[in-house]
Amino acid sequence: MLTDRGRAVLALGGLTYLAAWSFGGRALYPIALGLVLAVAGAALWVRLVNLPMRLRRSVWEGEHFGGDDVHLAVEIAVDGTMLPAAPVLRERLARLGEHEAELRRVARGRGLAGGYTLSRVPRGRYAIESSSVVLEDPFGLARADVEVTRPDALLVYPRLVELDEVFTDAGGQTPGGRQLLLRRTTGFELHSVRDYEQGESLRRVHWPSTARRGELMVKELEDAPRDESAVFLDACAGGVVGEGADSTFELAVRAAGSLVRLHARRGRRTSLVVSTPGRAYQRVGSLDGDWQRALELLAAVQPDGHMSASAFLADESGAAARALDLTVVTASLDGRLVDVLLQRALARHGASLVYVDPASFLPEGRRPQEVDGQLVRLDRAGVPAIVVRRGDDLAARLAGSLEARQGSASVAAAAGGAHG
Repeated sequence: MLTDRGRAVLALGGLTYLAAWSFGGRALYPIALGLVLAVAGAALWVRLVNLPMRLRRSVWEGEHFGGDDVHLAVEIAVDGTMLPAAPVLRERLARLGEHEAELRRVARGRGLAGGYTLSRVPRGRYAIESSSVVLEDPFGLARADVEVTRPDALLVYPRLVELDEVFTDAGGQTPGGRQLLLRRTTGFELHSVRDYEQGESLRRVHWPSTARRGELMVKELEDAPRDESAVFLDACAGGVVGEGADSTFELAVRAAGSLVRLHARRGRRTSLVVSTPGRAYQRVGSLDGDWQRALELLAAVQPDGHMSASAFLADESGAAARALDLTVVTASLDGRLVDVLLQRALARHGASLVYVDPASFLPEGRRPQEVDGQLVRLDRAGVPAIVVRRGDDLAARLAGSLEARQGSASVAAAAGGAHG
């Protein structure tokens, strides 16, 4: 198609021809004809170089993490020997807008290559919505857009921290000083009861059913596969404070991912559970393929959930509820969520909390006394909990360093005094 310049030149050629005919200016006829032929030649040239093209895209310098500069490189194979002179690649990325890159001919080949750089890209999954090669003649009179779109997406991973230990390693204690059991030794659950058969061990007798029916009944057990631990990431939209990379959710993603990676490095089977509308879930047993899939989940996840953490965890059939140890990472703390954690502790299941303090993301923000009171409840019940604030050393907080423990203890003591 003609560009605005091409249409203007064509119109000028027509007006010149009309003026030559009206005023008898024979010298204007060659000029008018030249202008029209220039536009026609440009349109023909663009048609000739408008050949089928195939795009191949790569990201330079390996994986990228939140805040990195990302360079996207492209190669385009052209079916033909006549290559355009100075084509331009134009791409639109979700949430990142439109970008252009000049393409150059590949040496000793029938193709084009080029690339462009995205500066300080936040964590996320960015679908490439459209890609086209813009072909123009040297004078910019005619243009053709060749669609080369392919279903690609750019993944920018969260910037995790390396951990050698975690604040839950020491476990928690009940108010009486008894150590909580953070790892159950059995993987069997009660499936049903049946009549006792001669020779069976009395250890399998189900006494409530026996008392009710007046005859011996034994427990029928089944192997209940369950993960040793689960890290639950609260993705409820209503609890997010801040924007983009500087938000409670971004800090929570980094904390959850760092914990999952530590468990995977230790060879501990772990589930990453996210309260998105689709109930995102990924089991991780090692730092191989399943960890890569978990990392991709963390890159793409957005705070678009509609269910609170306590309501999500109330589903006892979910992967988070069935795990032997559960760590909740959230920026919303209320009495219902604390009740869930305390019930797990009473049932001798591991429970812990990483609370991302939303008040630290507000100018002169102060944490509500209600939240301090809930932290006190967890502390008194021996449930490990850590508070992470904006600007904290995340690795030190999650590792439960002395400074972090003193900070949490002072919070609990202050809150306890206020409620006493």
